Amino acid sequence: MDTLNLGILAHVDAGKTSLTERLLYAARVIDHVGRVDDGDTQTDTLALERRRGITIKSAVVSFEVDGTVVNLIDTPGHPDFIAEVERVLDVLDGVVLVVSAVEGVQPQTRVLMRTLRRLGLPVLIFINKIDRSGARSEALLGEIAAKLGIEVVPMGSVRDLGTKNAAFVPYPGAAAEVVEPLADHDDLLLTTYLADRPMTAERVRRELAEQTRTGEVHPVFFGSATTGAGVAELTAGIVALLPTAGGDVDAEPSGSVFKIERGPDGQKVALIRMFNGSLRIRDRMRFGRAEDRVTRISVVERGAGTSAEAVTAGRIARVWGLAHARIGDPIGRRRGAPTAVFAPPTLETVVIPARPAEAARLRQALTELAEQDPLIDVRPPAPRPQCPSTAKYKRRSSRQPWPRSTGCWSPSRRPPPSISSGLWGRVRL
Repeated sequence: MDTLNLGILAHVDAGKTSLTERLLYAARVIDHVGRVDDGDTQTDTLALERRRGITIKSAVVSFEVDGTVVNLIDTPGHPDFIAEVERVLDVLDGVVLVVSAVEGVQPQTRVLMRTLRRLGLPVLIFINKIDRSGARSEALLGEIAAKLGIEVVPMGSVRDLGTKNAAFVPYPGAAAEVVEPLADHDDLLLTTYLADRPMTAERVRRELAEQTRTGEVHPVFFGSATTGAGVAELTAGIVALLPTAGGDVDAEPSGSVFKIERGPDGQKVALIRMFNGSLRIRDRMRFGRAEDRVTRISVVERGAGTSAEAVTAGRIARVWGLAHARIGDPIGRRRGAPTAVFAPPTLETVVIPARPAEAARLRQALTELAEQDPLIDVRPPAPRPQCPSTAKYKRRSSRQPWPRSTGCWSPSRRPPPSISSGLWGRVRL
């Protein structure tokens, strides 16, 4: 059975999580479509996510369509949580980029599309919220092409745009709206089209799939995650147009750790994607100088996960026992050097425990937080500078304190916060 690892990306509030719910419902994985406002969606499981109505952590769910297992990763849309998006890009086979039919192309949409094009990931575009007042279709296609700098292929039109009855109407397989953008990239197809010779829908579909996978064109679907309009056509497009995972099950193991979680009991759980080979229970993995042994595997399947003896090429799984694993670490043979696709943060903050006796607990909590977010860099404070002797200090006038750059202070004054006795480290945010 083929496997497709799919990412859902968008600007915040474009409808990623709602689309995820609708895809799971259409695949009969769930029998009720959760709502972000009600806090009952499958992928927003944190209390803060349910309370705020936003996605903070990426989440993996799975469904099956026409013999293909789709591992779907729902990602945050808010720029503050861009690290959650960055870490999953290396494990994806394709992406659905969600754009609001009302708001159109937004700042994060541009950032994401630039990154996806640089990585060479095939992208389908889903224009959501066609049932909302103020929704656009034809004008938005031009905006997407102009602002994102891409070639779009509309897969249909919209009926009753901006109403509760809005519906997606697919174009016939060999419609001019589909063929013309493809002909710009294929001379043989262009010759056939200009000669007005007949073309089969199957030939157009093959050419569309090929150009989508190479990133030459980006098919655009319209719909509404709320009403379900256009979701069936998008689901069919995901399976037909995006490449599957591939990989050689019998090859040397090769995979990547792309997420770290903590279980209810505090145990470390690594989410991995296998590219080749397989990883089995009791296998030993080396991370730096430490060696860990796999104690449990849960393969993402039919919703959340299923216990298994091994995870094979192309699949995603949660793995227990890898105590020393960090995000970006290879499993077995390294597939390639991990690439940072977003600018590193520049803000630093000093964290001081409110109660000095709990400094060790604070350090442990921040260390676990840094495990789950590679853009957080926890480190101890710099050594306190050597200050002149007290006798020498007394010879200075009280009106001439030591320069701030020396890190020294008058015994009669409180030390600056950056070298407070309660400080144990800094966090890069």
